[in-house]
Amino acid sequence: MTAKIIDGKNLSVQIKAEIASKITALDKAPCLAVILVGNDEASLVYDRNKQKAAQTVGMDCEFYHLEEQTKEQELLDLISRLNNDSHVNGIIVQLPLPKHLDTKKILEAVAPKKDVDGFNPVNAGRLQSKDSEAFVSATPRGVLFMLQSVCSDLSGKNVVIIGRSNIVGRPLASLLLNHDCTVTVTHSKTKNIQDFTKNADIVIAACGCPKMVKKEWIKDGAIVIDVGINRIDGKLCGDVDFEDVLSVAGYVTPVPGGVGPMTIAMLLENTYDAYLKQNGIVKK
Repeated sequence: MTAKIIDGKNLSVQIKAEIASKITALDKAPCLAVILVGNDEASLVYDRNKQKAAQTVGMDCEFYHLEEQTKEQELLDLISRLNNDSHVNGIIVQLPLPKHLDTKKILEAVAPKKDVDGFNPVNAGRLQSKDSEAFVSATPRGVLFMLQSVCSDLSGKNVVIIGRSNIVGRPLASLLLNHDCTVTVTHSKTKNIQDFTKNADIVIAACGCPKMVKKEWIKDGAIVIDVGINRIDGKLCGDVDFEDVLSVAGYVTPVPGGVGPMTIAMLLENTYDAYLKQNGIVKK
């Protein structure tokens, strides 16, 4: 048995083409504001990709690159200005922030209606309570889309998530519970994680441990989603030993070319949705 590849790059191209088509019917282009503090190279590359993707679909993208030592009040003032700017529909603050800044305080400052990253506690709570008004974090939303592309009915599926971060693990667990999955969240303190994963229909690795998930952890035919991005000897790899699990999984995502492109596509989708809500337009 050889697993089928879930091609996130190809799926993201399809999503962006649909967004571009929908934007042409609007009175004006949606606008995404991206804030980066500092010069983390990975964040710079990621934000450039966001800008490029936004331009590809005909969306405006304002990029604010602040110095590493930017004072917290200066950042809060910028967020406040963007919150009150009617031209801006979505705001994201690139993480991680420099250590002298209070991440919780900064994320809470983003207006929930423009919080297209889904990190404001209001949106997190809405997701938890199955509120359709919630903005779902882009990576979990991308994972859901990938799962639905190969499994039309997720109801009752046994899902194991490895990782409990506020960015992926926790919101993803809520999102999949809302789609009637049976969800187990494992983490660094979980003993014998493989005892959980080898009985799962779906395994999602988001723990930041290079090639941790082996074929012995996966039951035949399971869907394996790899959210991890790591570097070994300069080469990108995920949290799943991709080559190893190919012989047992039914479907698997690659790194790169899997979840990463989907995250950006879903960020654009969230920004488009924010535009509709802020302009009182019912989504079709």
